[in-house]
Amino acid sequence: MRPAGHPPPGCDVPLASDLLAALGSRGWSLAVAESLTGGLVSATLVDVPGASNVLRGAVVAYATDLKATLLDVDRALLDERGAVDPDVAGAMARGVRARLGADVGLATTGVAGPDPQDGQPPGTVHVAVCTPDGTTVRSLLLAGDRAQVRARSVEAVLALAVEILGRPG
Repeated sequence: MRPAGHPPPGCDVPLASDLLAALGSRGWSLAVAESLTGGLVSATLVDVPGASNVLRGAVVAYATDLKATLLDVDRALLDERGAVDPDVAGAMARGVRARLGADVGLATTGVAGPDPQDGQPPGTVHVAVCTPDGTTVRSLLLAGDRAQVRARSVEAVLALAVEILGRPG
């Protein structure tokens, strides 16, 4: 168990802080959909004091069927391609944004390992950011063990969001 007030190992609190500040400066709210990260994105965000001013909530949809029922990801897409897919990541970000009534949605899906999933090797990750201007997805092949892939996925989705929204001024 990690001590209170300390970020998850390998997770990037400065990026989380920058993202929350950028959203706060716009008066925007945030929702998060997580699969392989299992709550690490939202845990990293809530380690930042004042996160509750921006973060509406998070959905950990680890099982594929929950991506459809909780996040409105198209079942045909999931059946055809599986959960580890860039279009699924985009749909998750849009779905959590709509379901939780947020201005911005973040999403992570992928394979942390050690075994392949949906024909994809460990380290295959798709992260997505959905804003009022559209959805951006970034696909990555991350090196490392299970914990490293998950931590790097958190960093990747936060970095993409900061890239899209800009650093707070």
